[in-house]
Amino acid sequence: MNWLPLAGRLAREVVRPESRWHSAVAEVPRHVFVPRWWEQPGGDGWVLRDGPSAPAAWLEAAYSNRTLVTRVDACHADNASPGDTVAGVPTSSATLPGLVVQMYRHAMISDDNDVLVTTGTGYGTALACARLGSGRVTSVDVDEELVKLAADRLAEIGESPRLEVCDITGDLPGEYDRIVATVSVRPVPVSWLRGLRPGGRLVTTLAGTGLILTADKSEDGGAEGRIEWDRAGFMRTRHGASYGPPVALGQEAAEGDGEEVTTSRYPLLYPPDAWDVMSMLELSFPGIDYRLGQDGDERTVWLLHPDGSWARATASGFLDSPTVHQAGPRRLWNELERIRNRLNREGGLPVYGARARLDPDGTLTLSRGSWSLAVG
Repeated sequence: MNWLPLAGRLAREVVRPESRWHSAVAEVPRHVFVPRWWEQPGGDGWVLRDGPSAPAAWLEAAYSNRTLVTRVDACHADNASPGDTVAGVPTSSATLPGLVVQMYRHAMISDDNDVLVTTGTGYGTALACARLGSGRVTSVDVDEELVKLAADRLAEIGESPRLEVCDITGDLPGEYDRIVATVSVRPVPVSWLRGLRPGGRLVTTLAGTGLILTADKSEDGGAEGRIEWDRAGFMRTRHGASYGPPVALGQEAAEGDGEEVTTSRYPLLYPPDAWDVMSMLELSFPGIDYRLGQDGDERTVWLLHPDGSWARATASGFLDSPTVHQAGPRRLWNELERIRNRLNREGGLPVYGARARLDPDGTLTLSRGSWSLAVG
């Protein structure tokens, strides 16, 4: 298959030609790492796509700047049969190439750096190898099957980095100049500070947010950095075959009156559509699960929390004020509206560009102007 022109097109799309990452994107055969993947054409179940049976579609998907889901719950696409469908949530993917390069560029990687990256399909690892050489790259994943598949495919293209089955939130297999995680964490693991060499840099995203954290190790064993003026979202770290079940949408939250009924002053908002708002809410109330439903012109947004708090807001039009039902120990919609009040009053939220201080014990404090928050 003539994949090189498509890889070259992808490289031109995601990185400037003078960048040292340009040749890596242009020369790494992404299709090798994603022979099969899952798509969700109707927004419900996941349908298997088999690359070798449709080579043109395979190459077009592999060399597009988009994420390809390779694992849904515990079902890896490589273990499925043509025609299979599954239900569940994604647990592994080939991240869109532009975002992988974006994270690597935030890491400010030098030619002599030893880097730790996360494995997934192995494509991001292959880019790091192409840029630095295999000997400077360690790649880890909690899933033994994913590590084996990635090792085989990396060997197929002539790369041999160190690959380890490892929970990245625990002890790391060495010391590194850069740690780049294309999974999201909260809290930032203390083991990263132990595994980072003096002056080294870590790059990650905070779980449930669109926030990219970069931090350089300081002399006291902590790290200093910031939330970048940039955004990204990754799957959370997992510690087993799949994530736990989502927060259940109970009968009362689905259609009951709740403990409080109000009318919002703002048009209906689905927080994942506004990353700064969602990030601000998640920092204060981690673990909210968002749901969106539509029935004709009527839209409904749910906020569900593991502590039993829930909010349901329904509006008939995009500019109509939604009716809000809430219950539980916290009034989640009220918290959302406080954030929207601040956004309207100040013209922005303080999360992006915030200073970040990571103490040696792992405590992360974000601050900007008069705003400060300890992230647990």
